[in-house]
Amino acid sequence: MAHAHESHTGRIWKVFVILSIITIVEVLFGIFKPKSLYFNNFAGMNLLNWLFIILTIVKAYYITWAFMHMEGEKKWFRRSIVWTVVFLILYLCFIVLIEGAYVFDVYKTGHIKWNF
Repeated sequence: MAHAHESHTGRIWKVFVILSIITIVEVLFGIFKPKSLYFNNFAGMNLLNWLFIILTIVKAYYITWAFMHMEGEKKWFRRSIVWTVVFLILYLCFIVLIEGAYVFDVYKTGHIKWNF
């Protein structure tokens, strides 16, 4: 009994195109740095950085969805994997931003001088 084997070439190209478009958009924003995004702040960081974080999370989600074959898993398993990773990435960003701002303020206004 022969099993029909479907080609995944179209799916691979679709994933490649989507990830390429997101990466190209990130690179173009990194090169041109639009003033409307670069000089406007939200939650202690400029909008351009928030855009990079969001696009990176979208790429990570799509890579997980496509290459770890999450679309074929049960809903609760997909959510447990993806939501945990998204939460940890957002938490890491929060901690880095809060601690980075604190260290910057200490060097800027504290008794410690910039020595590098």
